[in-house]
Amino acid sequence: MHKKFSLLAAGLVFWTLCSSAARAEDVKPLRALLITGGCCHDYAQQKDLLKHGLETRANLVVDIVYAAIPDGAPATKPPLPIYGNPDYAKGYDVVIHDECAADISDPEIIKGVLAPHLAGVPGVNLHCAVHCYRIGNPAEPAAAGSQRALWFDYLGLQSSGHGAQLPIAINYTATAHPITQGLAGWTTTNEEHYNNVQIFPTATPLAHGRQTVKDKNGDPKENDYVVAWINDYHGTRVFNTTIGHNNATVNDPRYLDLVARGLLWACGKLDDKGGIATGYGPRQ
Repeated sequence: MHKKFSLLAAGLVFWTLCSSAARAEDVKPLRALLITGGCCHDYAQQKDLLKHGLETRANLVVDIVYAAIPDGAPATKPPLPIYGNPDYAKGYDVVIHDECAADISDPEIIKGVLAPHLAGVPGVNLHCAVHCYRIGNPAEPAAAGSQRALWFDYLGLQSSGHGAQLPIAINYTATAHPITQGLAGWTTTNEEHYNNVQIFPTATPLAHGRQTVKDKNGDPKENDYVVAWINDYHGTRVFNTTIGHNNATVNDPRYLDLVARGLLWACGKLDDKGGIATGYGPRQ
């Protein structure tokens, strides 16, 4: 009798493992749309670094919309085909904004970019995406809910600029959050440190960055700003990081781990302890 019970238990364990493996194999990959292009960055290389880095960290397929800047055209107004098409994210589970469109300020265009997120499509925003779609003086705090705050309401944070490229020491402050569990602080190579004009009540900081610079007298000064955070955009999950100017950072496994976990969280694929939902981890 004991032998029969042991065989039955072993069979149940085997069936459970096989069933779990089958379910993992049956899970369709998340579909991500990466929007990129514009001023001041090596997007031609970074789009491929991001695609490869994210697809090796999650069950994910990244499609790319990339706008190279035509000769003589304003680099801060990339000719992205999403403009004027509020349905550009149809069929996608998440949109990754990695564009640099600092001088696109038409409210109707901005509303079109925001339309999928307002409808519930999660967002991931990297580096210069935080400096996009600004109306008026970005250094002047914009009132939440106002036209000037269209993009800031979505991000959950307003930034207006950065200083010299120098290393940034990153410290995860929300260590119990699903995104940050298992991640360790690190120091980048030379990077741009974005300032924080204001942080909106809907945002939750995840990491701070400290960068030592020189003030106008040449004396050392430490800038301490939020560099990674999440936002609740009318019920839609949004993950953001201001890190990611140079290729060395974009290709850094620690950066890619952060972005991948932020994306999975935005899509609801991390549990409260930071575990990845069955079938959405790295593809074998």
